[in-house]
Amino acid sequence: MNYKLNLAMVATAILSGSTLAHAGGEGWSSDFAASAKLAAAENKVMLVDFTGSDWCGWCIKLDKEVFSHDEFKNGVKDGFVLVELDYPRDKSKLSPETIAQNEELKGKYAIRGYPTILLMDGEGRPFAKTGYQAGGPEKYVTHLNELTERKKLRDEAFASAEKLEGVEKAKALVAALKAIGLDEAMLGAFYGEQIEAIKKADPKDESGFAKGIALKAKMADFEKELNALASQQKFEEAQELVAKNIASGDFEGPMLQQLVFVEGMIHAQLGDLDKALVSLDKADAVVPGSPMAKRIAAIKAKITQDMEAKKAEGDKAEEE
Repeated sequence: MNYKLNLAMVATAILSGSTLAHAGGEGWSSDFAASAKLAAAENKVMLVDFTGSDWCGWCIKLDKEVFSHDEFKNGVKDGFVLVELDYPRDKSKLSPETIAQNEELKGKYAIRGYPTILLMDGEGRPFAKTGYQAGGPEKYVTHLNELTERKKLRDEAFASAEKLEGVEKAKALVAALKAIGLDEAMLGAFYGEQIEAIKKADPKDESGFAKGIALKAKMADFEKELNALASQQKFEEAQELVAKNIASGDFEGPMLQQLVFVEGMIHAQLGDLDKALVSLDKADAVVPGSPMAKRIAAIKAKITQDMEAKKAEGDKAEEE
């Protein structure tokens, strides 16, 4: 039984279909740099849609239910600059320049799933993240307007923090960044000025923020190296990489659980199902009742089923 190594904690639901979503249609631009200049000049928000227009079911569904309707177009025309970054299977739809731009931005913004909708200011700094939302165009516009308030709150919080000093300033900036609602990796990529200010104001890291950023960066490096090894089917080397990171003692909680979970998946990939079950039990115990619990239980059940089936085949062979 082949157990694919995959760091994704939740399987992405993909609907079949070859319908082309908006793909640079009316009101949408595929030129990121030009859109950023326009957003800055007109004090508008960039709505950047990372999409797979000819294969991603949720992207197609979002386009059909929201983006293609006049209620959406009219609702966003005054406050948003619409940007589509498309990753279709049929790349003949895009110019080589657009393909190169989109690939660069996919890495820059650490996009892992589609559709991903980022709201950004004219400097390209994201301040909100969303995706498919049920309810139709008017509800979606309301959702976007609510998210846009985060930009105002962000700027006000940053301004207020500048009036403070020392640890109090650091804590105010930490609270402002956390209120944005983005993960630490994205904050680290786009809010370097504030992060440096936090480190300077709180050199002893009493807020714990610098440590969190460093751990997220280390986890991102681990994932990149692990995925490279997995793509080359170098599972023994991947096993050593995981063991080294677990033994480092740097990780705890959900991050440690992910590492131990991956350890179990590698054991399964290599055919050592007994060790796989041991690691999955350990992963479950790291954060009991975590969001991963059901996934871990399902994989354990599948492995147990495979072990029983293999034993039954062996018993039958002996009888014959």
